[in-house]
Amino acid sequence: MTEYANKRKYPRVKLPKALVAWKVGSQKTVSPVENLGLGGLFVLTQNPPPAGTTLQLVFNTPQGEVRGRAIVRLVKEDGMGVGIVSMEQEDRGRLDRWLRLLTANEELTTKS
Repeated sequence: MTEYANKRKYPRVKLPKALVAWKVGSQKTVSPVENLGLGGLFVLTQNPPPAGTTLQLVFNTPQGEVRGRAIVRLVKEDGMGVGIVSMEQEDRGRLDRWLRLLTANEELTTKS
């Protein structure tokens, strides 16, 4: 486990086919998501903004669209670790329900 994984307040779920739209200023980008949790996500991108940059995030879940504000916490060669800093209660509820569903499906797959 990485140092950051040990400091996480919420666990992360691997997302092999998920995408996130993110915006810095007027620049909009869509990138794959490696993993996601209530506290943040790892976004795969060749051109991450510097650590400390504030982003706007949008992604779709089966429960509906989720929007939030985040800050780049970690920049790596293949992407960026992003911490979610604010989200409307409805968006957080949709994200939480989706993560619970993904976690349940992941547990079923590993038990098979």
